[in-house]
Amino acid sequence: MQEAKVTKGSATRTATHALRRRAGVVVSAAALLCTGTVLWMPSQAWAESDAVKELAAPPPIQLPLKPSPEFAKFPRYVGTLGARPIVLRLGPKTDDPSGVHGEYQYTDSGEVILIAGDRDGDTLEVEESNDGTHITGNWVGKFAADGSLEGDRMNVDDSNPQEFNLKPLAAGQAVPLAGSAGGAATRPAAPSPQPAGANGAAAPAPAPAAGGHPVGGVSNLQTGY
Repeated sequence: MQEAKVTKGSATRTATHALRRRAGVVVSAAALLCTGTVLWMPSQAWAESDAVKELAAPPPIQLPLKPSPEFAKFPRYVGTLGARPIVLRLGPKTDDPSGVHGEYQYTDSGEVILIAGDRDGDTLEVEESNDGTHITGNWVGKFAADGSLEGDRMNVDDSNPQEFNLKPLAAGQAVPLAGSAGGAATRPAAPSPQPAGANGAAAPAPAPAAGGHPVGGVSNLQTGY
């Protein structure tokens, strides 16, 4: 009888241990499921956040930069930056009373550079970028009473200053000496030299026509009467 009781008690303990192990497995599985849910939900939130940012982000700027229709209506200034001809389009920002922005373009190569900064009275301070992201230089200049603009363009570290001289261009007026497709500005042809005489010296100018009068001391330019 005692042996039977021991056996019965052992069976009871074995069943109890089995139930406990089964309960532990269920608890562990539930814990793993909860952990997986916690780990999955932030990753899902991050994915959704990245998607929203991607949709909200502005489209990437295409390089090389091209003239912007937004700046086409701005006042134009023509002249030189260093030794190169440029056209500057500069106008006010809509969200900043003292802010200005725009672009300038080299007429010999067509390269476009963005600019943005401030105008305080007759003083202009702007920064430039050739890719819309990185600052590549800065301008400091002054407007004259006639609207012309002069100053210096420098690198980001204020080195290598280059003088710029620009004058306002009337609406509808063509850009003078605009570069051709090849980039070179058109220039008038040089005058032909006078043919040489028999002894190698320049041939004399033709005699004035009868009845004509020299103009300004130049014998080959006549009034015609």
